[in-house]
Amino acid sequence: MPDPRSVPAPVIDDAFDWAATPFGAAAAWPSALRTAAGMVLHSRQPMCVMWGPELRLLFNDGYRTLLGARAHDGVMGQPFRAVWPELAGPVGPMLDDALRGHATGAVEDQPFVFHRNGYPEPVHVTFFTSPIHADEGRAAEIAGLLVTCLETTARVAARRERDDAMERLRLLDEIGEATRVASEPRAIMEEATRLLGEHLGVTRVAYADLEADNDRFTIRHDWRVPGAISTTGVYSLDLFGSQATSNLRIGRTLVISDVDRELAPGDGDGMFNSIGIKAIICCPLVKGGRLVAMMAVHQAHPRGWTAEELALVEAVVERCWAHIERVRSTEALREADRHKSEFLAVLAHELRNPLAPIRNGLELLRLGDGGREQVARVGGMMDRQLSHMTHLIDDLLDIARVSSGKIVLHRELADLKRIVSAAIEGAMPAIGAAGHDLAVDMPDAPLPVDADPVRISQVIGNLLTNAAKYTPRNGRIRVAARVEEGTAVVSVSDNGIGIPPESLDAVFDMFTQVARHTERSNGGLGIGLSLVRRLVALHGGTATAASAGPGHGSTFTIRLPLADALQPAADAAPAPPLPAPAAGRPLRILIADDNVDAARSLADLLALGGHDTRVAADGAGALELAAAFHPDVAFLDIGMPGMDGYETARCLRGLPGMQSVRLAALTGWGAAEDRERSRAAGFDHHLLKPAVPAEVSAVLAAA
Repeated sequence: MPDPRSVPAPVIDDAFDWAATPFGAAAAWPSALRTAAGMVLHSRQPMCVMWGPELRLLFNDGYRTLLGARAHDGVMGQPFRAVWPELAGPVGPMLDDALRGHATGAVEDQPFVFHRNGYPEPVHVTFFTSPIHADEGRAAEIAGLLVTCLETTARVAARRERDDAMERLRLLDEIGEATRVASEPRAIMEEATRLLGEHLGVTRVAYADLEADNDRFTIRHDWRVPGAISTTGVYSLDLFGSQATSNLRIGRTLVISDVDRELAPGDGDGMFNSIGIKAIICCPLVKGGRLVAMMAVHQAHPRGWTAEELALVEAVVERCWAHIERVRSTEALREADRHKSEFLAVLAHELRNPLAPIRNGLELLRLGDGGREQVARVGGMMDRQLSHMTHLIDDLLDIARVSSGKIVLHRELADLKRIVSAAIEGAMPAIGAAGHDLAVDMPDAPLPVDADPVRISQVIGNLLTNAAKYTPRNGRIRVAARVEEGTAVVSVSDNGIGIPPESLDAVFDMFTQVARHTERSNGGLGIGLSLVRRLVALHGGTATAASAGPGHGSTFTIRLPLADALQPAADAAPAPPLPAPAAGRPLRILIADDNVDAARSLADLLALGGHDTRVAADGAGALELAAAFHPDVAFLDIGMPGMDGYETARCLRGLPGMQSVRLAALTGWGAAEDRERSRAAGFDHHLLKPAVPAEVSAVLAAA
């Protein structure tokens, strides 16, 4: 018997012995049904004929693809419901109605689970039906159905993917709109986690920041369904097992569909189960090669995550971070602006405080009888206040140099014990004035460090004066030094006002004072501790603060790398004394400064020593005076208008007979590059304003 699928449709009736087939006697088949059968068997489209009340099947090779393993020859002629029981419910009634002539047309994209290729497979199918009528004379009777069956799984998947993509975009837009106007990070976290959790239908969504040690992370906020526990708090990354740790640290999203199956016992499963997690997506965010944040989606039961769900979580965490960084940057700018305004107010306050006693002292000298005791007392007071102002200005200059990287360390192998002793000596006036008790605990052995002794002494001195300021009168201050694992450690403790826990790191920020008290007029500018941390960092060390809280005192600790052992040092030879000016030989001294009061007061002071002085208010006037006066020494202000001090010095050196004049710069700038510029201009000395009498005397002695 020939295969009917190999016979052209026009001759199928002649070539095919219907009586020998399981399809029924040839006489029982109307010609229209036989013609339809020939068309089906000849077509490459997935088509079939269903005939009779039982809707028996005659199908072609295209249809075999849908039948899968069931497409063997024995299926031919079997009832539709027996061959495809999974279609009997959704499609059977429609086919019965079509057979009765009540309905024809298409049933589109019906979802089914077909058992083909040996396992269940979800597919979508569209059916197109047309009636096959009996022979002429019985036109109302329908003998069977011509069915074209197309699998539309790919089309449905593409449409679903498009719809899902649109839904993801709508969700991301909704998150963006909800967080766009947020003014604090928590509001962004709340909205983003809620919207994502509701969209995915999960148990919990948590957002976490990594701590500075890159090991612990803090869950700031989590959205969760009713009944689920909160996971906010601080955790170690290692608690969640090796898979979580290795993935997240390199920025790879952690995906677990079943905690109990995919994690080895003791390798994170206990931690996940303790917070009610059976499936998780944890998306890390790596910036600048460092893990900075992550978002976790938790499910209380096992769940197979799709690629689209992973992409959605990754997109949400990226957008959340962008919004949070925007808010934090805005907050940082506002905070910096507030600190700047506060600093300017404090600067004005701190600079005015010494001016009041100086003005009062001047008035006392003007109105008093000028007795030596009164002059000595007032002069001492004015000198202390001037020193305080100078210290404030020096701190400002130092922090500017450190911030701009212009500070130069003069490092040497030194004993940290000697440096601490020098710092204590310098801070004793402030400690003693407040009536504090100072305890010192030093080891017997030296503490060798490779450091700039002046700068480290400045660091420890700042900590000591800070303790003196913020400890109530008659308090206790303790300085201790020790060695810990190859590091020299110096701590300064007090029983003063203490520091709130949340401010322990902030005290090292620029222009920050944790507790400003109006009764502390010597509170400073809030830059001393910032200078401490930066100077210590330049030495490869660290500076930290500790406190049990307000009212419980503070401890500031610096750590510096230990150096090789100190070499025994020979007794230093005393410095040679500065040469004194020749006896009975007064000097001709020229002073140029646009601050007339400063110039005349210095001239008067020098005149008391028997020197002949001239004063000019600008560079041009100084050159005119020098041509006739021929000074031995000239003090030139650098910041004069028009012709500055540098240009005046160069021109002065060019005048006849002025090559040997001793030039001293008066300036408020004291960085290394400022001193180098002075030397290049021809200056012999570089004095910082206000010049102390000893420095002025040294200039005269050198002349």
